[in-house]
Amino acid sequence: MRFLQRGLTGLFILAVTLGLLAYGALMVRGAFEARMAREARVPEFEERVFSVNAVRVNAERITPVITAYGEIGSRSTLEIRPAVGGTITWLAEDFVAGGAFKAGEVMIRIDDADARSALARSEADLSDAQAETRDAARALELARGELATAREQAALRQRAFERQQNLKERGVGTDAAVENAEIAASTARAAVLTRRQALAQAEARVDSSATRLARAKIAVEDATRRLEETEIAARFDGVLASAMAVEGRLVSPNERLGELVDPDDLEVAFRLSTQAYSRLLNEKGELEDAGVTVLLGDFGVDLTAQGRLSREGAAIDSGETGRMLYAELDRAAGFKPGDFVTVKIEEAPLEGVTKLPATALGADMNVLVIDDENRLERAPVTLLRRQGDDVIVRAEELVGKLVVAQRTPLLGPGISVKPITRDAASGAGEVPGEADMIELTEARRAALMAAVKSSSQMPEDVKERLLARLEEPRVPARMVARIEDRMGG
Repeated sequence: MRFLQRGLTGLFILAVTLGLLAYGALMVRGAFEARMAREARVPEFEERVFSVNAVRVNAERITPVITAYGEIGSRSTLEIRPAVGGTITWLAEDFVAGGAFKAGEVMIRIDDADARSALARSEADLSDAQAETRDAARALELARGELATAREQAALRQRAFERQQNLKERGVGTDAAVENAEIAASTARAAVLTRRQALAQAEARVDSSATRLARAKIAVEDATRRLEETEIAARFDGVLASAMAVEGRLVSPNERLGELVDPDDLEVAFRLSTQAYSRLLNEKGELEDAGVTVLLGDFGVDLTAQGRLSREGAAIDSGETGRMLYAELDRAAGFKPGDFVTVKIEEAPLEGVTKLPATALGADMNVLVIDDENRLERAPVTLLRRQGDDVIVRAEELVGKLVVAQRTPLLGPGISVKPITRDAASGAGEVPGEADMIELTEARRAALMAAVKSSSQMPEDVKERLLARLEEPRVPARMVARIEDRMGG
């Protein structure tokens, strides 16, 4: 009985399963036939509308700014090199890197024993030369007196000879007396010649003594200068950039012992492209006296200095391009020679131009303008300058229209867009600079202040400003990031 009961149950389940399968097949068949019987319908598509950031074109008066990078240097730089060699016997206490000196203050003294001996010998030679000059002058005076006496004797002998001749003509004198008088006159003339020769020798001795005296004076001046050169003094008020001298060291002539710079007489040297350089020339082709702003950013604090273009490089070195320009800085507090800085030069203002984001300008020098139906159309503009993330263009026919600020490959002429503009006048959006301000925990604030205080490269005035900012409830995030980067955090 149990076997029969189980067999009947299985047959019942099988019959139900076959019935369900047949019913399902009928439903699938009916649905397929209904699908085939319906007419094909074309789906309706809606046009896609893109949201774009847009800016309005306004004609403005804009002053372009050329940005370059340069290095600070001192216009007054002196290499400390001794003119004489010897042992350093004295060194100023401030003769260290960073030591300050006043003009005329002695920095180094070199052993002057040899120089003093040379000066003493030259002074002795000068005394000898002066004595010789006096002797030569006296000898010349005596030679002139002897010559005058000899000429008087010659004149007397000549008159005696003439008198004997007259006596002989009258028959009173004798030939022997005439001959003796003639011999005496000839001897007197020979004595005059001898005295003239002695006078010439005396004059030559005077000239020689004068030359010897001049040489002795030159030797004294040289020895005095050598003695003075044993002391090295500062030629102007400055600070030592490097110091390589120690007391007791034996130095040779022209050996480099340090470098003195004037920290208040600074200039910046920077290189510009030829195109940017040409915009700084006036009608005569001369460099304009344009204003320059120098920026040094560090630890969230920007040091700023003003200056004027002063000169340009005379030649271009091999392998270099552009032009090297120099600008004098008026007052550069905190700047040091060797600082790498950002230089901004103002050009002549441009009238009736527009500043747009650089992403609004395509490679074909066109922008996408939004028409009255919010569709895009391409419009050409004239590129004048590139200013960082912005461009300055001339597009007088587009004044008052909206231009796409950020172009993408999906945007093109004829596409419908939804412009999104920012009303700067209404003050919508964030408070300027609010997003850049953060709050610090006490532990983080203490760590940042300790890093600033322990910095040996930061000027004291910069430290004071940083510490004052760190004590505020909210501090600039950029400043915090820079300090933590120096900390290695």
